[in-house]
Amino acid sequence: MNWTPYLFAGLVLVVIVVAWYAFEGSWDRKLFVSREGKVCVNLNGGEAARYLREHPETQVLDVRSEGEHAGGALPGAVNVSLGDAAFEEKVGVLDRSRPVLVYCAGGFRSRKAVEKLKTMGFENIQHLHRGYMSWKPDKTS
Repeated sequence: MNWTPYLFAGLVLVVIVVAWYAFEGSWDRKLFVSREGKVCVNLNGGEAARYLREHPETQVLDVRSEGEHAGGALPGAVNVSLGDAAFEEKVGVLDRSRPVLVYCAGGFRSRKAVEKLKTMGFENIQHLHRGYMSWKPDKTS
C-alpha cells in the first residue's frame, strides 16, 4: 500500500492547525486587551461558568444561528446571530455598562462580535474561548 497520500494529507492538516493557532493567538493578543474603564477578557469554559456564578448581572449573548441556539445554549442567553443584518440594532438594546459574555459555536464568530461590541461602547466584555463546545457548567476552574 502506498502511504504517501495519507502522509501528505496528515502533513497538510498539521500545517493548517498550526497556522490557525498562530493566527488565533495573534488576533487574541490584539482583541483581548483591557484598558482603563474597559474590560475585554477571553475565558475558558470553566472560567466562564465561574464568572457567571459570581456575576449574575451578566448579559449572555449567543451569536450563533437560531438553529444552533435551539440545539442548546448557555442559561439566560439572548440569541442574536452575527449574520443578522440588524445585529448592531438588536444588540444595541443591551446595557453597555453591564458585563456581557459573548459566545458562538467555536469562537470565530464571537471574536468578530467582540470587535463590534467594543466599537459599540460595551465596557465589560467576557468571551467564551472555543465557544459553546467548551462550555463546562459544572467546572470551577
